[in-house]
Amino acid sequence: MHRDGTVEIVRHASVLLKDNPLGDSAERDLAIYLPPSYESSSDRRRFPVIYLLAGFTGSGLQLINRGAWTLPLHQRMNQLIADGRAAEAILVLPDCFTRYGGSQYVDSPAIGRYQSYLTEELVPFVDERYRTLADREHRAVAGKSSGGYGALNLAFTRPDLFSRVASHAGDSAFDLSYLKEFGRTLLTLEKRGGVKGFLSWFDALPGKSGSGIEVMSNLCCAAAWSPSASGPYGYGEGFELPFDLYHGALKLDVWARWLERDPVRMLDNPKFLEAARSLQTIYLDAGVADEYNLQLGTRQVAHKLKQANIAVTHEEFDGGHMNTPYRYDRSIAVLTESWK
Repeated sequence: MHRDGTVEIVRHASVLLKDNPLGDSAERDLAIYLPPSYESSSDRRRFPVIYLLAGFTGSGLQLINRGAWTLPLHQRMNQLIADGRAAEAILVLPDCFTRYGGSQYVDSPAIGRYQSYLTEELVPFVDERYRTLADREHRAVAGKSSGGYGALNLAFTRPDLFSRVASHAGDSAFDLSYLKEFGRTLLTLEKRGGVKGFLSWFDALPGKSGSGIEVMSNLCCAAAWSPSASGPYGYGEGFELPFDLYHGALKLDVWARWLERDPVRMLDNPKFLEAARSLQTIYLDAGVADEYNLQLGTRQVAHKLKQANIAVTHEEFDGGHMNTPYRYDRSIAVLTESWK
């Protein structure tokens, strides 16, 4: 009889997230999936690890919740292992949610040290607490949307920790994805009394609206990619928006700071390109009808990699940006192929 894996919810107290400028809790619930053989291995077998990053407004715990007509992630993993489509691996599902709805999984004085939290605290914590194969060859990072962005950024900046990456419609080609949102964001901020007025209005909403969430996404990215100690906006430390709040023209110096963090532009940097070359597995996908043009950004990332003769598995599927957790079946199978 096939044995299922188990899920543990672990409370982790972060040192690096203490005193973050948004006042978010430094104690986070970490979901850990342990594969079927973890408890039954008489030889105390060790396992590879996949860090899986949720998208904007999400957290690791949400990935193990049952949704309508879809299996939660841990049940998907059980089935993948039972069918022989994936190797047994530990899944680590972090919580990097913030008052802005996310962190883009980077270090920012306007949000907190979330990249360092993942790399300097969670990786050692997991390796110490669980029977992991604690080396880069057996460690992967994956995610969707903002989580896909976080996965690519971590793979490009910390190839010493990760040898495999999967990005499902990860934020990229910002000129095609974010730029078209700025006009709507400007007009909403104007209607709500500016950034501070909008934040007060959003906080008071009993139900968060789609248009409000889009504006919050733009503010979160500004806090992540263009923080400014002198900026007048935000709950704590400030940030600069990449457009003028009256007429909407791009602030080219601020926009350039965003573009430096775009995975497409990152691959123009020899350091990040060589990091990508060192990766054993790169998996990218997006829906052909992605509402944020992230199928185009993903194509651009894949094109840059192929131009550099770097192996990449790039796929597209019939669908948009939402309701795509079934795509983890494919990425996990690819990431774990050589671990079987």
